[in-house]
Amino acid sequence: MLLRKSSRLLNSPCSSSSSLAQPQGTWTSSSPSVAQGDAEMGSLLASGAPDVPDLSSSEDGGGSDSGSDFEDTLWKGGKRGTRTPLSRTLTAKRPRKDASRDGDSLAERNPEPSNLFEVVRLAKSAMESVVDDWLESYKQNKEAGFLELVNFVIRSCGCKGVVTPEMFRKQQNSEIIQQLTEQFDEDSAEYPLVLTTQPWRKFQAGFCELVTVLVRRCQYSIIYDEYLMDTLISLLTGLSDSQVRAFRHTSTLAAMKLMTSLVRVALGVSLHKDNNQRQYEAERSKGPSRRATDKLEALLEKRRELLEQQEEIENMMNAIFKGVFVHRYRDLVPEIRAICIEEMGNWMQSYSASFLTDSYLKYIGWTLHDKQREVRLKCLKALQGLYRSREMAARMELFTSRFKGRMVSMVLDKEPDVGVEAVKLLTLILQNMEEMLTDEDCEAVYPVVYASNRALAAAAGEFLYKKQFDLDWEAGKEKGRRGGSRDFFRLLLAFFIESELHEHAAYLVDSLWDCAAPLLKDWDGLTHLLLEESPEEGWGDQQENALIEILVSSMRQATEGKPPVGRGPGKKVLSARERKAQEDDREKLTQYLIPLLPQLLAKFSADAEKVALLLAAPRYFNLSLYSSGRLEKYLEQLLAQLREVVEKHTGQEVLEAAARALYVLCNPEFTFYSRVDLARSRLVDTLADKFQQEVSELLQASYLDEDEVYSMAATLKRISILHNAHDLTPWQLYEPCSLLLQRAVDTGEVPKQVVIPTMTCLHFGILWELARVSGTVPAQKELLALKRKVASFCSLCQSCLTDVDSSVQEQAFVLLSDLLLVFSPQLARGEREALELLVYRPEVALQSQLAGFLMDHVFNHAELVGSDEEDSEGKIERLHQRRNLLAGFCKLIIYNVLELSAASDVFKHYAKFYKDYGDIIKETLSRARQIDRDEWARTLLLSLQQLLTELLLQQGPEAVYGKAFLEIRDLARRFSLFFGLHQLHNRQALVALHKAGIKFAFQEPEPSGSELGPLNLPFLEVLSEFSPRLLRPDKKLLLSYLEQTCQARLSPQQRGKRWNSLLTYRRSLRSLDDMGSNASRIAAPRPRRRPSSAAKRRRLDDLSERGDSSLQLSSRLETPMLTSTALKRGHQPGSPAQLQEEEGSESDFVQSQPWFSSQRSRESPGRQQQLLVPRSTSRLGLGSRMDRLSLMEEEEEEEEMVIQAESSDEEDAQGLDMPLIRSHSSQDEQFRDLFDSTILGIEVSAGESHPAVGPGSEADDVGVAVGHVAHPAVRPGSEADDVGVAVGHVTHPAVGLGSEADDVGVAVGHVAHPALGPGSEADDVGVAVGQVAHPALGPGSEADDVRVAVGHVVHPAVGPGSEADDVGVAVGHVVHPAVGPGWAQRRMT
Repeated sequence: MLLRKSSRLLNSPCSSSSSLAQPQGTWTSSSPSVAQGDAEMGSLLASGAPDVPDLSSSEDGGGSDSGSDFEDTLWKGGKRGTRTPLSRTLTAKRPRKDASRDGDSLAERNPEPSNLFEVVRLAKSAMESVVDDWLESYKQNKEAGFLELVNFVIRSCGCKGVVTPEMFRKQQNSEIIQQLTEQFDEDSAEYPLVLTTQPWRKFQAGFCELVTVLVRRCQYSIIYDEYLMDTLISLLTGLSDSQVRAFRHTSTLAAMKLMTSLVRVALGVSLHKDNNQRQYEAERSKGPSRRATDKLEALLEKRRELLEQQEEIENMMNAIFKGVFVHRYRDLVPEIRAICIEEMGNWMQSYSASFLTDSYLKYIGWTLHDKQREVRLKCLKALQGLYRSREMAARMELFTSRFKGRMVSMVLDKEPDVGVEAVKLLTLILQNMEEMLTDEDCEAVYPVVYASNRALAAAAGEFLYKKQFDLDWEAGKEKGRRGGSRDFFRLLLAFFIESELHEHAAYLVDSLWDCAAPLLKDWDGLTHLLLEESPEEGWGDQQENALIEILVSSMRQATEGKPPVGRGPGKKVLSARERKAQEDDREKLTQYLIPLLPQLLAKFSADAEKVALLLAAPRYFNLSLYSSGRLEKYLEQLLAQLREVVEKHTGQEVLEAAARALYVLCNPEFTFYSRVDLARSRLVDTLADKFQQEVSELLQASYLDEDEVYSMAATLKRISILHNAHDLTPWQLYEPCSLLLQRAVDTGEVPKQVVIPTMTCLHFGILWELARVSGTVPAQKELLALKRKVASFCSLCQSCLTDVDSSVQEQAFVLLSDLLLVFSPQLARGEREALELLVYRPEVALQSQLAGFLMDHVFNHAELVGSDEEDSEGKIERLHQRRNLLAGFCKLIIYNVLELSAASDVFKHYAKFYKDYGDIIKETLSRARQIDRDEWARTLLLSLQQLLTELLLQQGPEAVYGKAFLEIRDLARRFSLFFGLHQLHNRQALVALHKAGIKFAFQEPEPSGSELGPLNLPFLEVLSEFSPRLLRPDKKLLLSYLEQTCQARLSPQQRGKRWNSLLTYRRSLRSLDDMGSNASRIAAPRPRRRPSSAAKRRRLDDLSERGDSSLQLSSRLETPMLTSTALKRGHQPGSPAQLQEEEGSESDFVQSQPWFSSQRSRESPGRQQQLLVPRSTSRLGLGSRMDRLSLMEEEEEEEEMVIQAESSDEEDAQGLDMPLIRSHSSQDEQFRDLFDSTILGIEVSAGESHPAVGPGSEADDVGVAVGHVAHPAVRPGSEADDVGVAVGHVTHPAVGLGSEADDVGVAVGHVAHPALGPGSEADDVGVAVGQVAHPALGPGSEADDVRVAVGHVVHPAVGPGSEADDVGVAVGHVVHPAVGPGWAQRRMT
């Protein structure tokens, strides 16, 4: 039963500042868009909340405009007597009285006062002068001045309409808004507040400033004139209830800014009242002889005046709060919700005595669960302003205890900037309410210091610093600098090691840098801690490793200022001051560490991990200090330690670190270069002599023991790693390495430990020689010699691809892919034409070997599974190696080294290995499409042909009924998505693909004894996945080509057979007109609806050119794009049943929807037939009752299905649906659920916004898929406003009177939802690939012969007597049958 409430007035106004604008326990509203939740709100407030006047009233519970809540009468100007509360005046429903008869002619001579709007828009005058000018005109003629202000607001909404004096005197607010809605500019959905260009951003700021300055200038007199503020608040409240988004948004902003200004005025009045009270008490305390009676009377009179002013301001604020905020803080539009929450935060900070109460804080707490990022941000920033003050924070204990869990959970919000503000909020709570945060709460923040987003990690680092290190560091200063440093680093190491959250200290250092940089830059203290021989408390090996990593990370952070790898975004451009600070830090750390680095290397020389970390230090030095500071002796010590490290260690990481350190020092610009070069030459001489001796022994010997193999492998490894960073060509290592590799290929007797570094040495030798010839004008002889080396090395590596050891094969593949890329045709481009001779093109045998290696080592199930004993880290490492192999092969394809057809071996694994390699293969697909669309399409076809051929060879013709064949079709569907919506660009490639596919399907004859047709005929089903991408003329052309091929390849007996694959493909090539959509053929042409924007016009025109949107549906009257649900028109009297249905309000319609769905089965066929009679031309247009009833009766409960197009661009945002709960009866339960966010049905996770629904109604059965929200329009004449439809989103039907499915952007896999009703149509539904073909609706029509492809939803015609006839359903298809009496579900397969 529909709940009807009549609003009641409370005649006792508030008189104390402590009860200012306190929400009342029983708020009621008859506004259909906001009534739900209002009836429940009374049970949500804490017991004992003071009452305030109720501003809502309704004379009757009907749905007429005369029952609007927000009408008012203008109070007469003049001398103030006994004041009537504002709430009483807002309920009157009589025509307006003139505020002033003076100047009527002036107002009528200026029917469109746009001066104020233009002045604010141009922003050429100070706002104070603009307001003063307006006040002068207002004082001369109240009505004319007020009309100018009203029209300024209307113009600010983007509306072309004007409120004339006649309208203002004779019409009610709802009638004025109705007329303005009809005059609204429907050519565009944009309005000033949503425009982002610089002039309109200035206008938005000027709009807010105007409201603020207006109240400030009027605060002592005019706001109490019983006319301006009362009438303005009433109008803004009515506009804020409009379904027109521009009206609602603009009026809400104006009302909230007005409320903020009034709060400041109320605060001033409260301060004046307190001062007056103190003066009065002081005067009364005087003796009778000294007491001034006149002064006491003056103070009493002033006090009465201040109380009266406070009462009026409270009434104004109550009107705005209850009439606007309570409804709009849960508006559908997130910008409106954000405005409400932001301004409420300002109220609480400005006038905490009245607004910082649980009755108001609960709104912010509830909105913490909002699905939109900007709304959650405003909530957090509002709370930060409150928790920043210790006095305010002390008054928020109940709120903190109730919503602390939500605030902590928002640290991991899916939007990083929301998480940043959540961490900052918790930091403020930690500072001012430390006892509120438990250890468990803090531990939820600690791991965020390792987050990939730097801003979030830095905020968490500040929280960690203030919680763990700040107080201890301050206390440690008393022990001296070293003692305090020791304590800090001990705590830091304890957190880093004991938490076991991460193994890279660089991320922790970067997170703490903004708040603890002075401590982390204590390099002198760090090095002394490491060099202490007998510390008071010994450092363990793990602590030493972590301390060295912190030391090196702090050096890098101080000198480079860049975040670690994988963390971003960092600061791109540094200021001059920051660069100067970096240079100072570099100088400082260089002076500290140049003398100490050799000592640290000597102490930890046996530990490869520590040495590798310490050898990174020279990269951050100012190396010129070695010579300018006369520190050459420390350079000699460092070089000696480097030589010792190279000779002592064989680990990959430590040798690479030594090679890089030596490379940094070997800069010819330094004066000490000769010393470093001499040390390097001595080191390489030693290694080269040892290698020459060992390689000669190996080539001559028939057997080598383990020690000789180990020595040979270690020497080659050192040389190969040094060869990467240093040119070792003068030592002539290429020839012996080539002989050694040839010996390994010929005999297979050389161990893999020797073969792998040998190949690496040869590879770097070729690259160094190429670098040498590229820098000069090379001779022909040099180029030929280098080309012979390249060919010889590629031949040897090709032989190694068949080696028995997989590590040798992988190394050969990596080196081959890199070398082929370097010597590709790209080498001779630009100014390097002389190197054309060096271009190396791999032979076909080598290409096939590379592809075969990829199949064995990358796309091998056994390789992917691995052994169960292998740990997860090992599996990740193996996956990383395989990804590198695949990336190397894909680069050869992208850079035209290999033929594009070779990519078929990669593309055919796109779906099966999407989890491991999907990003790499997808990028390769996109790049290959840019190279040559036709060849790319042939490669896709080749991939599918290979898969089908392999399947038929392995399992036979019966395999087409199995899962493997469905996987091939799914792969084809994924491939079809890469053709996109640009059909003209892909037209030629798609037609060629289909023709080649048809030839392949009929290539093999029918197996003997088989009734399944030609062997490859099932390929036509795979090919049908590409049919929706075709243009209509191409479909007809291919259909003709298919018939010709059948005539040529099939015998007369075979042509008569109906093979499923052939039928499926034929249907995919037929348009809707060819499939017998009778209703669509006879439908009248529909009038063209105006697009809402230029982008929409381009999209619809593009779709009309393609022919996909040429489906003709029933015509209907044109509906304005912006329509207010608060508007109602006079109706012709109808039947008694219709009149009974018409008596309900618009909110009745919302709640009656479930009733209609359940009543359909009980209604007689005659009744349904009566309601479904087509609209006649003599009937009224949008306002007829029959339209509304028809729409109600025809509404069917559909099974919603979301077809999710699997592209990596789509991200799933899943949310928790929190159910709507009823108000509890007992006061104890009311207090317990005081801050329960489920009362408003607010969903916790971030995603789409939740609409405000009517009284008693529920957001019932909202089909929520992965991040998708279907939002019904719940009132006649309403529209699905601003429903953002992205990939996989459910379209939003407009179910109101004469409404339409406006601007439904349908992309791949979207479901088109028809507008139900006689003569209505799914207007402008852009049908692209994979979309739903929607038949025309009408009595007797049939959705005849609708062919359904994979994942498509067919929505049958729903008229009486219609049939869902011959609906062909394939795999994964959902058919929604028409279920009315007399309807048939015939031949549903």
